[in-house]
Amino acid sequence: MSVDGVINVLTAICLLGGALMSLAAAIGLLRFPDLMSRMHAATKPQVLGLFLMLAAVGLQMRAWSLVPILIVAWLFQLLTVPVSAHMVGRAGYRTKHRRPELLSTDELNAVVEAVREDTQPNN
Repeated sequence: MSVDGVINVLTAICLLGGALMSLAAAIGLLRFPDLMSRMHAATKPQVLGLFLMLAAVGLQMRAWSLVPILIVAWLFQLLTVPVSAHMVGRAGYRTKHRRPELLSTDELNAVVEAVREDTQPNN
């Protein structure tokens, strides 16, 4: 097998792996029961799926000048996904879109209750 054949096989493996990870993220978004599980499904496999897709592009293009651009694209995704998931989770928690029976520990509840008591008008 030639070098081109090996690179094509590696590209196909990366593309299939990335597509499967993205599919797993989409299925998790649709099937998981609560907001916290859906956030996990949207972030974890999607970042790995994008990495595999970018690796496939890098392998297929075979240009070293493309590697820094692909790395920057992946790092940007890697840095922004946790922040966006945190903001979605925070908004969902504050708007009561959570299922407390599915949480093993709710460390934020005491803080939210204390703030709620401090902001209520005294009668």
